[in-house]
Amino acid sequence: MTTHTWRRRGAAALSVLALGLLAGCGGGADADDDNGGAEDSDNGSENGSDNGGSASGEDVTITWWHNATGDPLNQFWEDVAQEFMDENTHVTIEVTAYQNEELQGTLIPNQLRAGDGLDLYQSWGAGELADQVAAGYVMDVSDAVADAAEAIGGTVAPWEVEGAVYGLPYSFGLSGFWYNTELFEEAGIDAPPETLSELYDAIEALKAADITPIAVGAGDGWPAAHYWYQFALKSCDPDVLQDAQLNLDFSDGCFVEAGELLQEFIDTEPFQDGYLATSAQQGAGSSAGMVATGNAAMELMGHWNPGVMGGILQEETGDEEATPPEFLDWFNFPAIEGSAGDPTAGLGGGDGFSCTAWAPPECADFLAYIVSEDVQIRFAETGAGIPVTPGAEAGIEDENLLAVFDALSNATYIQLWLDTAYGNNVGGAMNEAIVNLFGGQGDPESIPDAMNTAAEQQ
Repeated sequence: MTTHTWRRRGAAALSVLALGLLAGCGGGADADDDNGGAEDSDNGSENGSDNGGSASGEDVTITWWHNATGDPLNQFWEDVAQEFMDENTHVTIEVTAYQNEELQGTLIPNQLRAGDGLDLYQSWGAGELADQVAAGYVMDVSDAVADAAEAIGGTVAPWEVEGAVYGLPYSFGLSGFWYNTELFEEAGIDAPPETLSELYDAIEALKAADITPIAVGAGDGWPAAHYWYQFALKSCDPDVLQDAQLNLDFSDGCFVEAGELLQEFIDTEPFQDGYLATSAQQGAGSSAGMVATGNAAMELMGHWNPGVMGGILQEETGDEEATPPEFLDWFNFPAIEGSAGDPTAGLGGGDGFSCTAWAPPECADFLAYIVSEDVQIRFAETGAGIPVTPGAEAGIEDENLLAVFDALSNATYIQLWLDTAYGNNVGGAMNEAIVNLFGGQGDPESIPDAMNTAAEQQ
């Protein structure tokens, strides 16, 4: 099984789309922008015939589920599907967007178990995907997307299982704090925190200015869990993290330390009132909405957050041209003084798609088209994420995403989202234990204990 962690040294000169050395036993196949499954945006039908598409041209339907419920990405995916259908007239793509939590938590697992009714679906790779592959739910697309996978490089690794490719990413980025520069200035904070001590100082300064320091959508579970992920990332030596991921052994003391740091952090009361019931990305009352509308100073969230905020502002104002707020900026989760963790380490991951085992072969052709250079450049221009196809970074116009791009390029260690990396059983037990800690019903030891118990039961 591939280890989904990356180390990079001297990475300032490297593109984020070529992630350097992959730490693990799997190869790094990935898609190039010149050959990302389609030679250009206008030859999807040619790509289909070259990469195993239906030679007979019999009519087929591809049912596609994704998590882009808001524009611009929702409309962008509609456009991409229509382009492919225009060039492959025997293909019909039925596109449906669902909320991320509903999609990942129930809809995809239930439909995969049903064995039909879904062909192309949102996929985050790693342990979660490996479980789906083991159950026989996913199509091996290695041959159909070979050129695309080779070109993308290391970022395809989470979508590989035992050397075979079971999907492709279209975006990869890091989690960090999205913050309101105007509220920071109002509170007298001159620069974003670089250490945990400085983050505590910033929280106190914001409170003194009667500003809610941090919004968190703990009602959705995973946004709260990401705090423990970050504390573990900055507390544990990278070698410990890699060994834990390979062996699912969480006995190292740094995992308890991460919980202790999280408990201390929660005790400072940095979050908004009612954070345990707040959603992350739905409407102005969500954690993303609170930052977008100036009602909180920070949110710890992934690279997609500017696009989410822009969509929320469009809904709130009725202005279809609304964009992420100009006051928005980003900084990586701060280093922890005296810890064994890498101070420049980044926590991140990708968004991608996989084809079900029963999907028509055109599904793999469409998957490759999604990561073709032209499509990826236009994806970057939407501001919805950081593309994976080399050369497509030229389409990044949003200064916020460029900041994430730079951090990803300069990180010496990158860890995939822990719940994705550890798989459904361990990841689910971990997230539940972290949320319990947030709710005052757990302790620092209960998190690695739950993870080890889940690993032993696999």
